[in-house]
This record gives sequence, C-alpha cells and structure tokens, in this order.
Amino acid sequence: MASDATFILPPGSATTDAAMRPRIWPAVVLVGLFWIVYFAVDLAEMSMFVGFLIRTAALAVVALVFMLWWLINRRISRSDRFLVLGAAVVAGAITTFLSDDTVVKATVFFTAIPWLLTAWTLWLLVARRMSVRLRRLGLFAALFLTWIPFGLIRMEGLSGDGNPQIRWRWSRTGEDLFLAEKAQGIGNASDLRTPVPSRDMLTLQPDDWPGFRGPNRDGEVHGVTIATDWNTAPPKLVWRQRVGPGWSSVVIVGNRLFTQEQRGESEAVVCLDSARGRELWVHQDAARFSENLGGVGPRATPTFREGRIYALGATGILNCLDAASGELKWSHNISADSGAKVPIWGFSSSPLVVNERVIVFAGGESQRNLMAYHAESGELAWTAAAGHDSYASPQSASLGGVGQILFFSELGLTAVDPASGAVLWEHAVAAPGEPRTVQPHLIGESYLLLSGANSGTTRVDVMRDGGAWHSSERWVSRDLKPFFNDYVIHEGFIYGFDGKIFCCVDSQTGKRRWKQGRYGNGQVLLLADQPVLLVISESGEAVLLAVNPHQHEELGRFQAVNGKTWNHPVIASGRLYVRNAEEAACYELKLASGR
Repeated sequence: MASDATFILPPGSATTDAAMRPRIWPAVVLVGLFWIVYFAVDLAEMSMFVGFLIRTAALAVVALVFMLWWLINRRISRSDRFLVLGAAVVAGAITTFLSDDTVVKATVFFTAIPWLLTAWTLWLLVARRMSVRLRRLGLFAALFLTWIPFGLIRMEGLSGDGNPQIRWRWSRTGEDLFLAEKAQGIGNASDLRTPVPSRDMLTLQPDDWPGFRGPNRDGEVHGVTIATDWNTAPPKLVWRQRVGPGWSSVVIVGNRLFTQEQRGESEAVVCLDSARGRELWVHQDAARFSENLGGVGPRATPTFREGRIYALGATGILNCLDAASGELKWSHNISADSGAKVPIWGFSSSPLVVNERVIVFAGGESQRNLMAYHAESGELAWTAAAGHDSYASPQSASLGGVGQILFFSELGLTAVDPASGAVLWEHAVAAPGEPRTVQPHLIGESYLLLSGANSGTTRVDVMRDGGAWHSSERWVSRDLKPFFNDYVIHEGFIYGFDGKIFCCVDSQTGKRRWKQGRYGNGQVLLLADQPVLLVISESGEAVLLAVNPHQHEELGRFQAVNGKTWNHPVIASGRLYVRNAEEAACYELKLASGR
C-alpha cells in the first residue's frame, strides 16, 4: 500500500481517502475556460487570423497554468508529478516525430494539447475513488491514447476558418484515386469516340466565360434567366468526375472547358469537352506545388484570348497554348524573370490580357512585381512596382475615362497604364500581416471597393483633375470582411461573405442590411438579368438566393460536388460548372419559361 500511495501522497502525509485525492477543480476550470474561448471564437465570427491568435494565446496560457498546477500539487508525490509530465512530453515528441509528412508539426501541438489536457482532467475526475495504482496506470494510458491518433492521421490542408482537415494516413487521397483512374483509362480519359481536337482557332461567343470571374472579373452572368424552383426541380446532372487537385476555376469557350490541376509530379493545363467532360488535350510541366495548409496544385485560373489559353502555375510557369490543340506557343517562368521566390501559398495571379499584353503578378523584393508579356511572342513588355505580396489578380478598369490596370497588394491599390506599365496613381490601405486575396470592385467610373479579412471594406473615390489623380476614402466598414471570397454588386448593394456568413451591405454607406446564411468560405455569382445569386458553399452545395437588400431569401439548394470547395463556380450557355480539388461537375440549368 505504501508504494501505491506515493502517486498521491508525499512521504509523511495523512493517509485518509479524502487526503489522498488531489484537488481537481483548478484543472476543470482551466480546461473549461479554454473550450469556452474556443467555441466563443466561432460564435463571434472572427476572421481566421484573429481567431487563430486568440485560440493560440488561450491555449498557451491554459497549458502553462495547468503544468504549474500539476507541478506544485502537494497531494501528488514529486517523483510522480515529474514522471507523468515527462511521459506526456515524451509521448508527444515521439508522435510528432513519427507523424505524417503532411502534418504541420505546430498543428500537432495546437490540435493535440487541448485534447490531452481534457483527457488528463477527465481521468482525474473519473478515477478519484479508484485505487492509487489504477489512477496512475489509467492516467498513463489516457495520455498515451490521446497522442496515438495524431500519429495515425494525415493533413489535407485547412478549412476556411483555419481548422485542420484530417484523414487516416493510410487512406488514399483524392489525387491517388484520380491518378489510378487515369492509369486504368477510366474517368475522363480520352477514348476512340472522342474527336481529335480541331486546329481551327476557337472564337469567343457571347455566352462564354473567358477567364477568372468572367469577362470583367466581376462575377456577373448576363444573357440567361433560369427557373428558380430548385427544391422541386434542381438542375440536371450532365456529368461528374474526378479531377486533379487545384483551386483553379474553369474557362468555357464554345464546347471546350479549360482548367488547371496537379497530376502527380506534373502541373497540367487541361482541355475537356464541356458537354461530356471527356479529355481533349493536356499540357504538362514537370512541376509540383504542395503546401500543407493550402493544399496541392495550381491556384490561378486560365485566361482565353483570341484562340489562345494563358495559364500560370503555382510555381511560376506561365504558358501560352493554342486553345484548339494544346500546342505550346511560348513559356516563361515568372519567378526566374522577376527574381521572386515562390510565395508561401503559391503564385495565384490569374493572367489578364489587355492591349496584347499578358499581365501577371510575381511579387518579390525587386521592383519587377507586376509583369506584362507580349501576347503573341511572349517577350517581356514592361514591369511595374506594385507591392511584394499578394494573392489577388490584376484587374482591368476604366476610371475617369482612362483605361488602366488595378492591382491590390500589401501596399494598397496601384493603378498602371496597360501599354507602358507606368504607375498612374496609388492608394495606400493599411492592413499589417493581411494577405490580399480579393479583387478590387469598381462601381461606375468614379469609385471602387477594397476588402480584406481583418481590415474590412473601404470605399475609395477617385477623381482625375487634368493630369493629376486624387483618391480619398469615403468610408471604412467592418460589416463586410471577406477572406478570399469575392463579392458581387447589384443596384447599389453588395452581396458577399462576412467571414463565413453571407450578408448584404449598402455600397453608399458601408452599413450592413442583413447577415444570414452559413455557407462557410464559399463563392458567389450574380445572374444580373434576373436577378438572383448563386452561392457555392465551402462544402460544395449550390444555393440559389434572391437579390433582396431587405432580407436573406433562399430559393433552393442541392449538393453540387463533395469536399472542400474554394473554386469559383461558372455559368455559361445555360450550364453550371463546379469543381474543387477532387471532382468537377456540370449541370443543365432549366431556363425560365419564355426563354
């Protein structure tokens, strides 16, 4: 009995049952406070970065105080205090060392420690009336069993709110399944029934979708009016299949679909038959981008212009391809041309083609941040200083009757001349540490909106007085704080995501009209002629909303694809195209009567 008691009592202490039981309430309070803070962050709908900082600070404080409470607990022998703590640390170190390569080591700490402290506390509560030996053995078992699962998982990036997405490490990834299908000749692989791609130049039609967020990069669809009774008659599935990982959207030109994806150690630009999903051609480069938080594959969306596809990969390979055949016309590595390192989340700038220039953002520490190549030859036309860090794309605009290229970086907004790259004007928007991911949004030719997850949304009024440009802030609102979710504007009202919840904001005042609809970190399109909103949730649901500045009005929904969906949806020629990092699908939209 004496040996058992050493776990609870130091030598010379009383041996009554009451005295043998350590006081557990401090641990219960600490663990309870942590979980209150953890869930309060979600309820408060903070941005991912702010929420992460608060949870990290709470965990650090709780873990430190918990350890101090354990080490100074006089009702537990000194040797056992250090033995149990040492066992927890050793088990954690072994688990972290043996964890899968996809698991960020810091993530093991942030994810496992709360559960470790919780299991520790719960066992002390459950075992209060057990024998000392059972308490000791049970506590060792609880600590080791808490660590073990973290050595059996792999990480497939983060969700939009920063929580790790985990799978068993021995399960096959979506990319593994996709490559296995390709190797077996199933899925969207070409077959004898697929026609040989025509070498005739493809031409853009009014209903086509030529690039990132549409012809004007504003997420607006024109020329189509659809039936909205989705709850009784949802869109009809045309095809659905696996794709390689990547966050690229799709381009639709006639009966061709273009996108980018990762295929093992190759980065691919892919052309499919948009009506059947069958592969027509593929161009591959020996490049692979994989980042444990954002995931695998290219980020940018290709751009179609005058018979050619311009595509930028996550490692910086910029390709010009014949859209009909996939023949390579020219290629550059913008990382090499600019001297910029590959950004932490990969090159994400969707190419913009204006005035026979292909414009992309390279960033880096030099002044060759924004780069323009001759569309025909691929020769470098100009470079401009437009900031070092950004995951946004260049945007064509007309302000004060002057055509220009807008780019949003950590410095704020930079406007350059599309022909020469000369900087026309700049407007600083302070947001320390905030990655720029959302496009500038024009409203008319006199003002625009700039947004971020922490800084909120700023309305900037722009005037041209002779040869001088003047910009001023009309308002700054924290009622709209999109992370990487672009929004749309209709008749003076903004519709988009404030964090994970959809909302409507008055563009004249910056005041919120309503906030409702928990769709995660999704994306939105505006069918401007109707008008209705199409939201793709982070979980792959397609949701139809009324354009209503007075209230949130959901018209219907259906599951379009499965899995985390950050890719922008596309509507072209009466069809809806949705993809994510694992699958793509095409749906026939029922047109409204009389259309």
